[in-house]
Amino acid sequence: MRNHRRGRVVDGHGDLHSELGPSRGEHSGRAINPTIKVTDLAWLEFEKPDLARAETFARAFGFAVAAREPDTLHLRGSLPGAPCVVIRKGARSRFVGPIFKAAAAADLNRLANATDRRVEPLTDRTAGSIVQLTDPSGFAVGVVHLSGELPALAEQQTQILNFGAEPRRINATQRPPRTPALVQRLGHVVLQTPHFARALNWYLDTLGMIVSDFQYPPGQRERGPALAFIRCDRGTVPADHHTLALNLGPAAGYSHSAYQVADLDAVAAGGEYLLQRGYHRAWGIGRHVLGSQIFDYWYDPDNLAVEHFTDGDLFDNTVEAGWSPLTASGLSQWGPRVTQEFLGAKPSLRLVRDVVAGLRGDNEITPSRLTGMANGLRQ
Repeated sequence: MRNHRRGRVVDGHGDLHSELGPSRGEHSGRAINPTIKVTDLAWLEFEKPDLARAETFARAFGFAVAAREPDTLHLRGSLPGAPCVVIRKGARSRFVGPIFKAAAAADLNRLANATDRRVEPLTDRTAGSIVQLTDPSGFAVGVVHLSGELPALAEQQTQILNFGAEPRRINATQRPPRTPALVQRLGHVVLQTPHFARALNWYLDTLGMIVSDFQYPPGQRERGPALAFIRCDRGTVPADHHTLALNLGPAAGYSHSAYQVADLDAVAAGGEYLLQRGYHRAWGIGRHVLGSQIFDYWYDPDNLAVEHFTDGDLFDNTVEAGWSPLTASGLSQWGPRVTQEFLGAKPSLRLVRDVVAGLRGDNEITPSRLTGMANGLRQ
């Protein structure tokens, strides 16, 4: 697939983000006539039984508390906008669903009419309206138009770096403090689904998102992708390489969510701060291949994975989808090898139950697909 820029056709993959583009007949990664085009994630919603424990970890991770009520915790980053995360008190720890931003209030009416839903007022502290949907995997998905936004907070100071023959720091030392890596904003969420194709097409058709990269089990490209990195279509305005990622798996579930911080020193020093407080690193520090982010993953007290990232790729809508095999070694350019625990592939009774249920269900899970993915994640 090629891109058109300034009246000429140029290669979109050989020297860009993926060695391969789509072949004839493969998924284009876009909808022809989507209902609306969301512009970003607004926030993510979770339930947790212990809000005090959740707040303690959130502050150590680098969130600011936007509001604290008896049964709800609103967490935010330093950039202006909506809260990054809303946590409500619940019987168990679970991910509820993502909330996306609409470009205009009229988009909510268009979306509501197309999906036979209503435009409703937001009931929390955030002013605006919402259309509440359910995606094919069963996640609660909201689309909001906000009437206002939270003001900016003070930013974490970035480090002045000396680059080879271009020094910028003279007669000064470098001493990044071991403090929380202040979250700037919500970047993306990754979800697993046994209904991969249906879920993918729903987000493209309904919310107007577009695919940055597809991945497939090694040797199974002809069977279609099993993972998609999906971004918002803002036209010529660049967007994160992925705002949402979907991967095929035996059961629907939350994989991780990612939050931008200032720079590499914030990632590293923030990680030392978390280690000193007894929290468990899930994977990192490293740099991804697809998306290019410098990353560091952590488990919260309820064993849900969250990521610090910085220096991610930004694409406008001229960049077409790339295609590559899904392997463990292909997840990072440098850094420690990813663990089977982080990938959700470590043998356990729960994994066996999910696989058995997935193979019996009405979905896209087959023994050959699972075998191909498992083989790839060992490479």
